[in-house]
Amino acid sequence: MRFGSLRQRTERLDTPVSEAENALVQQYADLVRLAYITLPPSLGGHRKVTVAHGVVQRALPSARLARARSVPSPRRPDDDHARPEEPYLVTVLRGVFAYDRRPALWPARLAPPRALVPRLPIVLGLRLFPRPGGAEALSLTRALAGLSAETRAAFVLSSVYGLPGDAAADVLRAAGAKDADGAVRDCRAFEADTVGAVRTLALSEEFDACVLQATPTDLLRRRHRTRLALVACLAGLLAGAMLLAQLAPDPDPVPTTALPAAASGLRAADLTRAGADQWDNTARIDFTAWPPRGSRVKDEELLNRALSTWSRPGPATRVVTTAATSPAPPLSAPQLLYAGEVDAHAVVLLYDGQRLARYLEALHSQGRTRLDVARVDDADVTTAAAVNLSSGRSGARYLIAPWVAEVQTRDLLRPDVLATALHTNKDGVTDPVPFTAGRETGCDSRPVLQLRSSPRIAERHAFLLAGLGDLSPVHLTYTPLPGHGTPPPRQPREATGPAALVAWSHQACSLSDLSDTDTRAVNAWEFAEQDLPDGGSRAVWTCMRESSWRGPGDVTVTLRVAGDGAKAPARPVSHVPSTALCSRFGQHIVAGTAWRSPRGNWYALAAGSRAVTSLTVTGDVTAKTSARTIAVRTPKRPHFEVSAQLATGGRMEGVTDEK
Repeated sequence: MRFGSLRQRTERLDTPVSEAENALVQQYADLVRLAYITLPPSLGGHRKVTVAHGVVQRALPSARLARARSVPSPRRPDDDHARPEEPYLVTVLRGVFAYDRRPALWPARLAPPRALVPRLPIVLGLRLFPRPGGAEALSLTRALAGLSAETRAAFVLSSVYGLPGDAAADVLRAAGAKDADGAVRDCRAFEADTVGAVRTLALSEEFDACVLQATPTDLLRRRHRTRLALVACLAGLLAGAMLLAQLAPDPDPVPTTALPAAASGLRAADLTRAGADQWDNTARIDFTAWPPRGSRVKDEELLNRALSTWSRPGPATRVVTTAATSPAPPLSAPQLLYAGEVDAHAVVLLYDGQRLARYLEALHSQGRTRLDVARVDDADVTTAAAVNLSSGRSGARYLIAPWVAEVQTRDLLRPDVLATALHTNKDGVTDPVPFTAGRETGCDSRPVLQLRSSPRIAERHAFLLAGLGDLSPVHLTYTPLPGHGTPPPRQPREATGPAALVAWSHQACSLSDLSDTDTRAVNAWEFAEQDLPDGGSRAVWTCMRESSWRGPGDVTVTLRVAGDGAKAPARPVSHVPSTALCSRFGQHIVAGTAWRSPRGNWYALAAGSRAVTSLTVTGDVTAKTSARTIAVRTPKRPHFEVSAQLATGGRMEGVTDEK
């Protein structure tokens, strides 16, 4: 009798658990989409896919959820994207938020604590990515990356699954969100700034982590690591044998075997080399896709000298590193990109996955050798498109990436002059290109590279690179004025169009201040335009963001007045170091400056970006406006501060020529 009662109770528990698990499986794809979009973008595509699946698969660890919640109703056959039930939304988001809130001091490149890591699935030997979407899906991906995890979750709940604002906030609070109401407000502001069918885009294959494409990992590097692992195992076995020999009672000595030569140092034979057509058969377009080029790629003596110098530079070697870059030798065999002769020097270019190393030695003299080491982590199709091989009085010679189909130069100070072809030899080395920046040469010319990718990479994709003295030239981009053909959220675009070239003609001279500063990219964002009083024509406010390879970026706000001349340098307003302003994590800007009109009258000028709803000026002059620009007349040069109210409900302090 007792046994029958126990059996009945067990069946009552197992039935809802089974039904709940079946319902979870029916809603699996939608829950994975929620987890995939909410997870931090820093994980990368493959990691986000596996973590998203792991979080959802752990949403039902025991029968506790089934007993505490009602079993959801089955999905209707005609509804491909029905909203998942609240218990599963809460459970999945709780797991995602737990992953996103790793300890503050936990290294970013290491996995989080074991309690926060989904156990399965584990994928070895392959990389999994959702199928790529179009330009609109890519724009939405970049825009979502600038939001917090809670705001991304609110976007999926409200925009994709149609939950009302209060219901979405309740789900977020139940999942442990710190500011559920704020996340919903930020989501609404994001939706207000977004043009297009965001629900349709969010339901596309770009964000479907259940429809995947697979690519192999770096096979050459994996093979090399396997070889190193075997060497390490052999060394361990030898060490163990020596230890046992010392502990054994046998008085006879046990002969030992010498370690392989590869264990004592890297040699030319250890260098990894990409295939000639690897760039055309991979989804990773960066330095890993560069094949070795140059007339001396088989010169083992030269390659050994380069490796030896990187490992142990002697007193006759000049070592130059960019900011926050370690000159330490590579932990494993680097990749060979180039070995040849350029301008009376033998040049070797190596890449270890994070850094470029350029080795130079004179061909016809016993002069000093030189080693340049620079960070290039997270390089892409543009920032890995060219490398400075040699610098001389006539300029710099660049080694061009194999995916570049057209190489030209143009002068930033002459936006109306077409780009001209630049000769490259069979190895991809260009003729000398004068330096873009030079404090001692004035500002009569600012030549830059204009490259065009192969149509196999991106059709009609042209971009500008400016050589400033570092190994990697700087990528120049442009964000146009609001309402000038740019749908929000605004994303930097290539600076090759007519408006971009005109904007850069007024900013080009300032590039001389960025020489040898480890700058990766500079974006010119024209965030506001303003009619000036007293016949002062029009002015354009620009935020110049200088992003470094290290991560931090500096901002310079400038004012360009039409009356200053067609090519006059823009007037600097303020410089803010190490800031998130004018980036995807700081999408609003407010600025002010004193300005003297053509009639000699002083004015306090201020302007804000698209989300600004009102401006307040305080100091020598006090004024307020509900517009995004303001010009207040003052009896003398004013000293003032400016602040703004944002459409999101927050306030923002502006930058002025006093800050």
